[in-house]
Amino acid sequence: MKVFLDLMWFFKQEKKSYVNGIILLLFVAMLQLVPPKVVGIVVDSIKNGELTGQSLLMWMGILAVVAFMMYVLRYFWRIMIFGSAVKLSKLLRNKLYGHFTKMSQSFYQKKRVGDLMAHATNDLQAIQQTAGAGVLTFVDSLATGGFVIIAMATTISWKLTLISLIPMPFMALLTSWYGTLLHKRFHKAQEAFSSLNDKTQESVSGIKVIKTFGQEKEDIEDFRRQSEDVVQKNISVAKVDSLFDPTISIIVGISFFLSIAFGSRYVIAGELTIGQLVSFTTYLGLLIWPMLAFGWLFNIVERGRASYDRVSALLAEEIDIKDDESGIIEVPSGDIEYKIEEFAYPGENEALLEDIQFRLQRGETLGIVGKTGAGKTTLLKLLIREFEGYKGEILFAEHPIERYKMESLREAIGYVPQEHFLFSATVAENIAFTRPGAELEEIYSAAKLANIHDDILEFTEGYQTVVGERGVSLSGGQKQRISIARALLLNPEVLILDDSLSAVDAKTEEAILTSLREERAGKTTIITAHRLSAIHHANLILILDEGKIVQRGTHDDLMAEEGWYQNMYLRQQLEELVEHGG
Repeated sequence: MKVFLDLMWFFKQEKKSYVNGIILLLFVAMLQLVPPKVVGIVVDSIKNGELTGQSLLMWMGILAVVAFMMYVLRYFWRIMIFGSAVKLSKLLRNKLYGHFTKMSQSFYQKKRVGDLMAHATNDLQAIQQTAGAGVLTFVDSLATGGFVIIAMATTISWKLTLISLIPMPFMALLTSWYGTLLHKRFHKAQEAFSSLNDKTQESVSGIKVIKTFGQEKEDIEDFRRQSEDVVQKNISVAKVDSLFDPTISIIVGISFFLSIAFGSRYVIAGELTIGQLVSFTTYLGLLIWPMLAFGWLFNIVERGRASYDRVSALLAEEIDIKDDESGIIEVPSGDIEYKIEEFAYPGENEALLEDIQFRLQRGETLGIVGKTGAGKTTLLKLLIREFEGYKGEILFAEHPIERYKMESLREAIGYVPQEHFLFSATVAENIAFTRPGAELEEIYSAAKLANIHDDILEFTEGYQTVVGERGVSLSGGQKQRISIARALLLNPEVLILDDSLSAVDAKTEEAILTSLREERAGKTTIITAHRLSAIHHANLILILDEGKIVQRGTHDDLMAEEGWYQNMYLRQQLEELVEHGG
């Protein structure tokens, strides 16, 4: 029952609903004692020849009133208890979602999307069951069982009551053992479901790659294997779950046998009447539900405990990058200066960046180039605070970036990543993601700057065309340019294009860069690229190799000295010349 203690914070929060619901449950439990007593009285009246039509109608009327009262009370306690359980599910779901949005990139490198989705669906459903059906079953089984046993002992025979309860300790021991087994097995079943969920999400997202390489059969087989594992682990749970009802039925059967065997002797001895024995066995019948409920309670509680442990562990994950409570709320505007001695990813010993020192004045353009894996993207992600833990500092407008409120810092930066993510929404909504209230003319203007406006007009429904999940219906170049338009609509102080022109041709690239130079005069732009034509106009160009700056300067400076930049530029010029038949 530890999960009830873990959820005590919520029970206190919804104290009024739970207390009122439990009080109504207790009233229902007491009202259930009336029918067996009435049946016993009527049986004795028949045996003694004392039953009249008027008395029968009276007893029938009492039963009808009791039934109606139980109906009404059950309606209201369901609203109070189950309604509160739904609130718990909503509260935890919001907590989880809020937690996900605050976590840094390193968190998502460790966690799988499918696993996180399983936490937010299956696990929360199990916790909701605990706070709803679990509370109901716990209170109802104790109240009904307690009241029935008291009624049997005080109004009929305490000796017969004790005899009939002899098998109960065995039931308590067995159900406790089953509960422990169930907890372990359900935890494994939930983990298996998380893996299957993640597999499904990855396969659907990567369906193009799967089909391109003809791996449908292999992927289906992998899914079948994981699905079979989920089935086996849930069957393992069901095997334990299936032990509850037979065990309880056997215990109840033994109790009935003892009651009838010893009760008959008491009737013969004149210690009980036939009516009292009928009432006693009817009361014993009422005990079946509390006993079954007790077994069901272990099932619900152990599932809820396993799920709550998983969700709690997720919520306990520390937020790596925290906002400064007294941080600067003003959106930064000014020079950017890197003074980084060393940076390594969390959990890694080898430094990815070393001795990164440069200053970029407001309004200038910075170009960053180098081999794949040289550290270009990492350098940019430090500026938007996706990662921290480096030796040194990054200054923006003469203040360390950690001094700014996260919202203020990111409002100053428009970031277009290498992996372009588009939502399953219209083209206009995707562009206006950074400014949901933007006017259509502003959206058109941003699209024109990104050289995508004409393409959009050729779509089936223009700007109202739904692009599909992750932009599945668009080409790579179109997704890139829509992402650029989204960043431009923000009109940021700093625009970062992280290899965001790789899927467009040289002519389109030049058109976009020309528009940016004209429209963003006085604002800072940072571009990483593999094609040097994208950065040859930059005020400062950095060449990275294995996380270090090996060359720096303007295009003319770098062309005047032998090195990686000169060789790569001449090679790309030659390739372009050959492509055009030169």
